[in-house]
Amino acid sequence: MKPVFRRLRGLLPRERIQRADVFAGLSGAVASVPDGMAAGALAGVSPVHGLYASMAGRVFGGSTTSTRLMVVTATSASALAAGSALAEVAPEQRSAALILLTLFAGCVMIAAAVLRLGRYTRFVSHSVMTGFLAGIAANIVFGQLAQLTGVSAGSSIALLKAVHVLTHPGDIDIPSLVVGLFALGLLLVLARTRWRLVAPLAALVFPTVLMVALGWGSVTRVSDVGAIPSGFPLPRIPDPAALTPSLLGGAAAVAVIVLVQGAGVAQAVPNRDGSPSDPNRDFAAQGVGNIAAALFRGMPVGGSLGQTALNTTAGAHTRWGAILSGAWLLGILVAFAPLVGKVPMPTLAAILIVAAAGALEPGGLSAIWSSGSTSRIALAATFLATLLLPVSAAVGIGVALSLILQLNREALDLRVVRLRVDNGHLVEVPAPIRLDDHEIVILDVYGSLFYAGARTLQANLPDPTGTHGPVVILRLRGRTSASATFLAVVGDYVRRLENAGGALYLSGVDPRIRERWTDNLLDRQGVRVEFFPATPTIGESTLAAYAQARIRVHEPDT
Repeated sequence: MKPVFRRLRGLLPRERIQRADVFAGLSGAVASVPDGMAAGALAGVSPVHGLYASMAGRVFGGSTTSTRLMVVTATSASALAAGSALAEVAPEQRSAALILLTLFAGCVMIAAAVLRLGRYTRFVSHSVMTGFLAGIAANIVFGQLAQLTGVSAGSSIALLKAVHVLTHPGDIDIPSLVVGLFALGLLLVLARTRWRLVAPLAALVFPTVLMVALGWGSVTRVSDVGAIPSGFPLPRIPDPAALTPSLLGGAAAVAVIVLVQGAGVAQAVPNRDGSPSDPNRDFAAQGVGNIAAALFRGMPVGGSLGQTALNTTAGAHTRWGAILSGAWLLGILVAFAPLVGKVPMPTLAAILIVAAAGALEPGGLSAIWSSGSTSRIALAATFLATLLLPVSAAVGIGVALSLILQLNREALDLRVVRLRVDNGHLVEVPAPIRLDDHEIVILDVYGSLFYAGARTLQANLPDPTGTHGPVVILRLRGRTSASATFLAVVGDYVRRLENAGGALYLSGVDPRIRERWTDNLLDRQGVRVEFFPATPTIGESTLAAYAQARIRVHEPDT
């Protein structure tokens, strides 16, 4: 057994456990009880799945994160995505399907880490992500009104559930409403005091005592949603019979949400020693956390900004803060499992509503709305998609919208200027619309030359039609690659210049571009262009191209 224990020990963080980590872990464990249960309720399964996920995610995911204080646990966004993916699954099969979804989501995250896709999280625009998170928050608030009031609303769309509650006041169960409002009041009042860290726990305990003392049997309890196992949870292999194509799509959507959120946590809570976070390592850590959560019958987990902030506030110094919070939570589960089943579901709804409302940032939404029409469209479109469509579809729309906005921004940000030679210096002036006979024009381009940017350049190049013998020098300094679209644009412009008896020179050309644009490739495209490689001296290759152009047009010395 020694080699096994040695290998397991090698997987643990090398930092020493500090006293602050122990106490921070205890604070995190206490706070994770209501959060974990609420996440399970949000996914439409037994809250115990949220507790098991919180335990496994913190222990196994927190062991390997590069963002050392990141807490990997059940989050509202991943829970809502999981619940959306399970909307069409029969209630008796939902638990098994959730566990399988969590397993596949973890595999997707590890695959993303292996493929080193961490750098692509920055392509999800801030407007899209904010609209998505705002939609998630609104869905939580609307969806939990039925649970808060004890109303049975059959729709799978959160907004329609809220409409049903408001239009059928006679269906409201008064004891459930009293318990839910009591929990809601405790959360709001204690949030303004020094007891704010234990407010969610108080919102579980005191309403439960009230319900039991008054004998309100009409209030739905956690044990009514699913059995609460007692004792030490043991890992087990998920049931593959629950696998469906929609489950795979849901797992991919959960993975995207978790990975983007995790990248946000890494930015918001950087390492205290200044060392950079590795997004791919964080991807892998969250993937490991999800696979462990699945083995322990948990739900999807990811980097949680709220729990990470709590871990930091509580004084954690190393990864042990998150790991020990999972260990403390395991002890709580083993010791108090019978009591968990007595918690009324309206209290979990109250916790979710307060958390979702707190996640909305009016200042951030206002700033995005004031940033222009593009930001407004991205924000509104993603918000409405999240509100009205399944989360997996909303994620797909958000990713596609981010790519469209990126291409649109590349096209809009491109600017073409002319460089005049003045006493050996290059001076910027506006680019001409048309060329003149035997004119030499040096052009510089600001912005991307990929895809849409290349087409925007094509529309802004000076027109050589009707002229004779012009030479255009296109400066490419600082560009290390060129797309096929840009090559097509260059080829088209060369042919237009040749029809006018002119030529195109490319200056400041990086060797990597020249290696790809071989003479054979250009000959097959029918492109004849002269290259002037970049040199360490800025402007030298452009001036050399200018001198060559003067010889071509027989321009006299000035």
